[in-house]
Amino acid sequence: MKRNFALLAIAGFYFCYFAFNGIFSPYWGLYLAGLAFPAWQIGVLTSLTQINRIYAPALWGYLADRTGQRRLILRVAGACGLLFFIPLLFSKTFWPILFAVLLGSFFWSAALPLVESTAMSILKGDSGAYSRLRIWGSLGFVVATIAAGYLIEGVGVQVLPWAVISIMTGLALYCWCVPETPVSASVLQAEAPFRDILRRREVQSVLAACFLMALAHGPYYSFYSIYVANQGYSKSTIGWFWTLGVLAEIVVFWCMPRLNVRFSAKTLLLFGLALAVLRFMSIAWGVTSILILLLAQMAHAFTFGSNHAVNMAYIHRYFAGRHQAKGQALYIAMSFGIGGSLGGILAGWAWSAWGGSVVFSLAALACLLGFAVAWRGLPAD
Repeated sequence: MKRNFALLAIAGFYFCYFAFNGIFSPYWGLYLAGLAFPAWQIGVLTSLTQINRIYAPALWGYLADRTGQRRLILRVAGACGLLFFIPLLFSKTFWPILFAVLLGSFFWSAALPLVESTAMSILKGDSGAYSRLRIWGSLGFVVATIAAGYLIEGVGVQVLPWAVISIMTGLALYCWCVPETPVSASVLQAEAPFRDILRRREVQSVLAACFLMALAHGPYYSFYSIYVANQGYSKSTIGWFWTLGVLAEIVVFWCMPRLNVRFSAKTLLLFGLALAVLRFMSIAWGVTSILILLLAQMAHAFTFGSNHAVNMAYIHRYFAGRHQAKGQALYIAMSFGIGGSLGGILAGWAWSAWGGSVVFSLAALACLLGFAVAWRGLPAD
């Protein structure tokens, strides 16, 4: 019963955490465009959540390991995340919005690695069970994206901050319910030193491939909705585009135990990177075709879904014992942090000069480089 309650709380957390993404990723750029911000400011403001993922997970993970108070830190993160996002309700200019999102997402980004560690502890490292628990996050993204799309179309994009506060309230409540789990002390095991792990070619290759894939997704998360809206697609249609991608992701998460049996981790990683090249080139030059956009969104199953699951497996494999938390923080920092934020910022600068087609073509090039790195650097499983 206690384990079931813990998993229920974690499922609720995933639902709310990724529901926040389901509002922010498709519509935050549209909200900022509605406030008449220039492209470079939109690029900065849409990248703040990724920027915080560069350093916040490592900081909060260190505090959790150091103090052994993971549950307390998680509760503080949930409450403060809600508190600092509240100024979005009345802020309409660049600097107040920047500070609200910077502070709010600093605490928001802290919560995920703490809950991920708790989930893996409860599930005893079962990646198949983890993938199916993680489905609740994808469902939260779908529900939020669809609901927000129709709400924005009916009421207007100015309703977005209220939707954010509603989701953050639920997130704070679930942060309060996630149970405590023991945090390993740094001296319990005698694995290879952390810096020696980082010197291994296969570890560097995984992290580089993660970085390049996330770099390519920076323009997607920051400007995809704007790019598609400029072609005349409605807000609700854009919401369905995002939803289709996440539905495909859900299918792959559910099937990951079988895929792991039939294919090696390297094969799945390379397939996701190759498909990402095709996906972003399709978005770049096929945006006027709804069929091409639908097929491109279905590719999200492998460009994100299986890619993330495989990367989690690699991190679990290479960063053992007392290095698990640091390895996960490094993965988040290199991919969702540095890669995602840099991709969004560079896209903001390049958008005005070269346009969306060139920017998404460059995203495809980043994935091609990631494919080459993984092909040469990862050993056969």
